[in-house]
Amino acid sequence: MQFSEIIGQDETKQLLLRAVQTNHLAHALLFDGPEGSANLALALALAQYVNCEDRQAGDSCGRCASCIKTQKLVHPDLHMVFPVANLAKGKTSEAYLADWRSFLLESAYRTLPNWLESVNADNKQGNISAEEARNILQKLSLKAYEGAYKIMLIWLPELMNTSSANALLKVLEEPPAQTLFLLVTNQPDKLLITILSRTQRVAIRAFTDDEVATYLRQHLNFDETTARRLAYLADGNLAEALSRSKQDTASVEQHNWFAEWMRTCYRQDLIELVKQADQFDGFSKEKQKGLLEYSIRLYRDLFLWQQGAAELLRLPDTEMAFVKNFAKILTVNHIERIVNDLNESAYHLERNARAKMIMLDMSLTFSRLIKTKL
Repeated sequence: MQFSEIIGQDETKQLLLRAVQTNHLAHALLFDGPEGSANLALALALAQYVNCEDRQAGDSCGRCASCIKTQKLVHPDLHMVFPVANLAKGKTSEAYLADWRSFLLESAYRTLPNWLESVNADNKQGNISAEEARNILQKLSLKAYEGAYKIMLIWLPELMNTSSANALLKVLEEPPAQTLFLLVTNQPDKLLITILSRTQRVAIRAFTDDEVATYLRQHLNFDETTARRLAYLADGNLAEALSRSKQDTASVEQHNWFAEWMRTCYRQDLIELVKQADQFDGFSKEKQKGLLEYSIRLYRDLFLWQQGAAELLRLPDTEMAFVKNFAKILTVNHIERIVNDLNESAYHLERNARAKMIMLDMSLTFSRLIKTKL
């Protein structure tokens, strides 16, 4: 990928270009940006630029052998590590490289649920295992084959387990010569403080609505009205905009499920709540997490609506109608208690507590809470 292919982010591009051109490029960079930002795209563009055989002032040439191999993600000096699920193929990125290349070549603006769904991870969670750490050390012990740098790109290092994180820390403390680490994160607060201290942070902002709309027009040939509507709903998350542009029904399904859940809690229909808990238990782990995240997000929107900050909301008509109606029966105290329970449930779900019990406990709590004056 070339820098010129990335919409906007001009200040960050210039920062990276100057660092290479003045030989002030840190050996480890942390591309810190929100989900759906340009953090992975910028890391790939930098990887291509540093090993380009005919660097231009503002970009890689895009034509030399090194650029062509990097664009196809087959350059022998570009090593990539990413979360995998514990499936039959194996526990390391090496086993999924072909899938990863296909996934990434489709778009550099992807999310973890997108990736796990593409490899049929079902109920598995993605992580970077201890076996991966040994592979990292082995790959970096070799000399560069063709390029000026050996590049180790790690996507979502926050999903490393303790063993792999400590192994990465060790190699960051004593990096091999001409080795460049590119860590791409959405949640830097989940990384070891010692890893953060040994990387140079590159802050990546979310896309603006104009940038998202421009991308949709240029790459997907959307008309101006559609592009702007999708950009507004995506709120700077290009991955979300791309999902919506493919008429992905996931967000509609999430809202329908959530709205029915809340209505059932309000009716205190215990038989139906048990059925919903059974249904929730049958979903994949990522879908379960997605539903809880969606619930938290919509309660945040409900709170903003109650506080008179409607201009901050970016919701489709059906979700906006739900927020307006449900806001009539809830107080700020209700919302605070419900959001706390949702966050606690997400915490337990991450630690493999039984999903059915989590959902049923929440449902019974919410049924009582909604009818209580707070």
